[in-house]
This record gives sequence, structure tokens and C-alpha cells, in this order.
Amino acid sequence: MPMSDRIADIRMDYKLRSFSENDAASNAISQFLTWWKEAVDSQIAEVNAMTLATASRDGIPSARIVLLKGCDERGFSFFSNYHSFKAQQLEENPRACLVFFWKELERQVRITGLVQKLSEEESEEYFNSRPEGSRIGAIASPQSQVIPGRQWLEERVKEVAGQYEGKNPPRPPHWGGYLLRPITIEFWQGRSNRLHDRLQYSLEESGNWRLDRLAP
Repeated sequence: MPMSDRIADIRMDYKLRSFSENDAASNAISQFLTWWKEAVDSQIAEVNAMTLATASRDGIPSARIVLLKGCDERGFSFFSNYHSFKAQQLEENPRACLVFFWKELERQVRITGLVQKLSEEESEEYFNSRPEGSRIGAIASPQSQVIPGRQWLEERVKEVAGQYEGKNPPRPPHWGGYLLRPITIEFWQGRSNRLHDRLQYSLEESGNWRLDRLAP
């Protein structure tokens, strides 16, 4: 049997829950925080892992997994090296999409919006909360750049660790946070026979959220 046929046979019928307009909060961020709490309470591994999709100035896309580090009324925050490939694309095109997939709850959340850098103070506060090894790694690693090999990286980490032995490794100026301010947030709840519930919030000029149901 061709591999493509075996792949096509992989399927799952979703039956755990439903999601109706009557269940939905009036505010998209409030709704996200409700689902977030349920995901955390379900003890999902790497619950804050999300796909971050970006695109270059000419529309060439790229996606990778990053970790959510904050959510408030402003939006969703994550951190990175400002010299990384994702940072380069965000500099050229400050629009992005975040996707959470919590398979244990048969749920997906898709968030699109505009991205800006967090303040120096917020980046400093988070950097200093990280384990020392992570801070040293952020200083040592030229993220997304071509390097000679693993040994070069390990030697660079040792060099930086020695440089800051007994000291607090400082946040490098090329490392910090981003905030994605959402424009649309879609909540997807898997349902039987692929008739999924899809409720999408769209931010209006008034600052209120419009709620629409999308066909599955």
C-alpha cells in the first residue's frame, strides 16, 4: 500500500465537547483565558507551546514553535533574539499568527495580529527571571546564524559562563520580548463528523469584539 494511502487512513472523531455562542465570553481575551485555565488544569505538557507564523516583506512564510510567556488585555507575549530569522521577518513585516493546539481537549486557538517589541523594562524583568543557564545561552548563541559546529557552541557557552562566573549575566541588547496585539482570534472545538465548532472574534474600531460562527 502506498504511504499516501496509509496517511489518508489516519483519522480521529472528536466527541469530547462543544462550543456554542451561549458559552462564549463577550471579550476574546477573556475567552482565551478561560480555555487557557482549562488547558493548564488538564496538565497538558508544554501547554504554552504555540506555532508562530511570520512572513518576509515579499510574503515568504516561515513558522516555528515558541513559548507563550504572557497574556493580558494588550495581547500575547513571547521572547527571542532580535537578530534571529523570526525577528528579521517581524522587522520587515510586523504581522503574525499564533496557533495553539491542545489535542487532549480537541481544541485549537488561532490568533492573528500586529507585533511590536515589548518595553526594555519588561524584557529586562523576564530575562532576569530565567535560569542562569538560559541567560548564558542567550548571550552565547548567535541565533539563526551559521556556526562551525556543536563544539564551537559549547566552547562559546563555557567562555561566557567563565566571563560571568559569580556575576549576574546581563540581558544583551539584542534579546527581548514581543507583543502580538490580536485583530482576530478563532476558537476551534473539534466535533464529530468534522462538523467542528469555529467561533471567531474580530476586533472592531470601537474596541469591542464581534463574534461570528465559521463553517467547519
